[in-house]
Amino acid sequence: MPITRSRRAMLLAAGVMLPLPVLTGCSSEDDGPPPRAAWDIASAPRSGTAGTGTLRWALDAAPTTLNAFQKTADTGTQRIAGAVLPSLYTLDARGRPQRNGDYLTSADVTSTDPKQVVVFKLNPKAVWSDGRPIGAEDFQAQWKALRGTDEKYGTARNAGYDRIAKVEPGDKEHEVKVTFAKPYTDWRSLFTPLYPKSVMGNPAVFTAAADKGLAVGAGPFMVRQVTDSEVTLVRNPRWWGDRARLSRVVFQAVPAEKRAEALIAGRLDLAEVDRTTARRIQATAPDKQAAGAKRGSSAPGKAGAPEPSSGDTDKNRSRTRALSRFTLRKALDPAYTQLALNGTKGPLADERVRRAVARAIDRKALAKLVLKPMGLPSEPLGNHLLMAGQPGYKDHSGALGDPDTNAAQSLLADAGWRAGGTGRQKALDGKTDDRGSRHSAPTADASSTNPATESASGAVSTTATATATTATTTATATATATASGAPPAAGDAGRSGRLRETAVVRKKGRPLVLHFVLPDDQAGARLSTVGERIARMLEKIGVRTEITKVSGESYFRDHIATGDYDLALYSWPASAYPATDARPIYAKPQPAADGSLVVEQNYTRVGTDQIDQLFDQALSELDGGASRSLVSRADARIWAAAGSIPLYQRPQLIAMRKGLVNAGAFGFATPRYQDIGFRR
Repeated sequence: MPITRSRRAMLLAAGVMLPLPVLTGCSSEDDGPPPRAAWDIASAPRSGTAGTGTLRWALDAAPTTLNAFQKTADTGTQRIAGAVLPSLYTLDARGRPQRNGDYLTSADVTSTDPKQVVVFKLNPKAVWSDGRPIGAEDFQAQWKALRGTDEKYGTARNAGYDRIAKVEPGDKEHEVKVTFAKPYTDWRSLFTPLYPKSVMGNPAVFTAAADKGLAVGAGPFMVRQVTDSEVTLVRNPRWWGDRARLSRVVFQAVPAEKRAEALIAGRLDLAEVDRTTARRIQATAPDKQAAGAKRGSSAPGKAGAPEPSSGDTDKNRSRTRALSRFTLRKALDPAYTQLALNGTKGPLADERVRRAVARAIDRKALAKLVLKPMGLPSEPLGNHLLMAGQPGYKDHSGALGDPDTNAAQSLLADAGWRAGGTGRQKALDGKTDDRGSRHSAPTADASSTNPATESASGAVSTTATATATTATTTATATATATASGAPPAAGDAGRSGRLRETAVVRKKGRPLVLHFVLPDDQAGARLSTVGERIARMLEKIGVRTEITKVSGESYFRDHIATGDYDLALYSWPASAYPATDARPIYAKPQPAADGSLVVEQNYTRVGTDQIDQLFDQALSELDGGASRSLVSRADARIWAAAGSIPLYQRPQLIAMRKGLVNAGAFGFATPRYQDIGFRR
């Protein structure tokens, strides 16, 4: 299921909203440089590039559509659209919208009473690749297609477009006048990307598959060819801005598990990679190799390795030489991993139990576990709606309180869950234990468009210990296991058949057991270490977890979306427009006519009327500072509801061929495709 701004939802009964404490967490100033690790780009002047060349850029999968507003659109669709279509506003490294002068000379709210009116003044040079000037008819066609009144379009999102009353030519040449029926603070999010009326005015073209191509564009590049595994872009001869420094960009579908081999074989120039590949690239740096030699290592960065055969040595040297042609660029991804608590049923329907679980989690230890090994800032994320460094960011985790085992146990006791016995847990690798906990066999990898799973660089790598631990269905640990950032000692966890004693809280004789669902694919392997660490933290307050691993494809569709879980780990993308994009994720589910719940994208099914009201007010508040304040208040209440616990921003790890410039780990920043190139 693609990550979209439109979300369909469902709800349960409103929970009791506890009074919020005065929050004094860290915040981000609106001005100033981006925070450390916001992006990592090999910057160079355009004049220093060759002015030609082909860039081969990896995608997780070949896009099924080139329409970013279709339901099947994925990150590949978005990346291609950014190179070939107008973006009226781009984002800087702090996630702030910036007017794009290639398309707009100005854009202003010219009236707020009686209606909000925005006038876009277009760059007179801006034309489509067929020579037609970009104009009001393109804006009109996009509004009509995306406002949600024509079912033939089946759009993935209509947020903002459904608030527009009319779109018409402005009073002056090259002006487009947009009048809103309801005030809309995130008006800058609209019409990006902008499609020509030939696409938006025809439902058949709107819903066409990617292999039909995109006949008309208006970016520095245009689509030349689409195959089952590649999308080739070439320079747009009608582009009026700075000439693209590359002659071609080829987006290649290379699954995450095949990236390393593709890099070694010389088939890629730019690719997001996992931690293992990132470390291998780092180990090829001259200083790392010298350090390895001093330690007597027979492999880069590993001291005391067994003496390999001559054939293995030659192969390793060849692979090392191949990877030495790349550098690693790393940043904090504009996306975060959360622990989701399903508040629909069972013990977690009680807010006190959810809050107890949250108080048991040492988020600092988890962030350190994931981010510190890659040299990235390892502070946990303190906000659901904004990433560190974004304007208005504040740490609202104080609405729940710091990790505190005693406080968590008190909350459980208040909810009727008290220590009443000792549970004997036996690890049986890959089997059902004597309590009937489940473990699914490994199946196919998750789709790259699935927001519920981590991307190629999205979580920690799996160690031998973690693999052994996640093979068990019931998460357990020794009495001496800690929640620190260090991995458990080998042999302390995951030993098949070893008995461990754990005090389990009970209510009316029933133990508190939570069903923890994780994907059983490459992403799941990386998430398993985090999941097992969380299970050990919960064990300290007497909460037992039963881990079920399911196929990556089934994980989101059959478990997260349907509510078949108690605990789960998955990620959400960050947004420059949280009032619009985050509301469906945290909206209070509402009952449907057939008795079901409409949850939009609130898969924890935890929400309140107050949160909804704050989002609605933020959407209609045209003063930017006041709107951010309302979003901030909404986040504090989301924390207090304890349905979603943000853990950390994911690492963004990019392998980049040496000599490639103005590319790398972009973070929030929109790539400036026409500036990417190879050094002379």
